[in-house]
Amino acid sequence: MSLPSPEALVAALDATWPAQRVEERGGWYLRDGAGGGKRVSATSPMGAGGEIAVAEDWMRALGQRPLFRLGPEDAALDAALEERGYRKLDPTVIMVAPVAMLAEKPPHVSLFDIWPPLAIMRDIWAEGGITAPRLAVMERASEPKSGLIARIDDRAAGVGFVALHGPIAMLHAVEVAPGARRKGVGGIMLRGAAYWAQSQGADWLSLAVTEANAAARALYEGAGMEIVTRYHYREENT
Repeated sequence: MSLPSPEALVAALDATWPAQRVEERGGWYLRDGAGGGKRVSATSPMGAGGEIAVAEDWMRALGQRPLFRLGPEDAALDAALEERGYRKLDPTVIMVAPVAMLAEKPPHVSLFDIWPPLAIMRDIWAEGGITAPRLAVMERASEPKSGLIARIDDRAAGVGFVALHGPIAMLHAVEVAPGARRKGVGGIMLRGAAYWAQSQGADWLSLAVTEANAAARALYEGAGMEIVTRYHYREENT
C-alpha cells in the first residue's frame, strides 16, 4: 500500500486543524487563525502564488503579522520572501504510518478517548501553552474526532487530539504533564490514537512535528512512521 501523497497529508492537516476562515484571493489561501497559532494563521500559495503584497495587506488588515507556510515545491517564493527580510521559522516534517502497524489496544485504564475534553485535559493543555484559541480550533474540526487522555500511576499524564479526514487520521496537540515525561506516555498516546483511528475506519495515522523536537521524532521514527513531506514558515521580521 503506497503512502499518502504530500498533497493528501497537507489537506488532512488543514482539515483536522482548521482556521476560523480561509479566503482564496489573488493566488493565495489566506487564513484567519483567530489567535490559534501559526498553523491556522499562515498564508499559503495556490500554485505559484500571487503578488506578495496582496497577502501582506490582507494579514495586516486582520492585525496579523505577515506569515507564510511553504513546502518543498515553494522554493522560488521562499527565496523571494527571504530577500524581503522574512525570517525562517519552525522547519517541520509530516510523518505517517499505516494504522494497522501502530494500533494497539491501550492497557486497562491507561488511555481514554473523550470528547468534549474534561477539565483536567484542558489544564494539561494549558500548561503546555495550548489555551482557549487552540481549543477553539479543535471545536471547529469536523467529526469524527476525539480528545485523548493518558494515565499512569493513577494520574492524568498526557493529552492529545485526533481527527479524521478521509482515510487519514491526524494526531495534534500532544502534551505530556511535566511530572510524567520519559515514562512512555508518548508511546501510549501514539498507539492509542492509532487504535481509535482504526475503530473509525482510517487507514493512516499522521502528524506534524518540528525538526527541533528530537525526542518526539525519535519516538515516531522508532514506531515506524516515515517522513513524507516538510514545511516551514516565513514571518515578516519587524
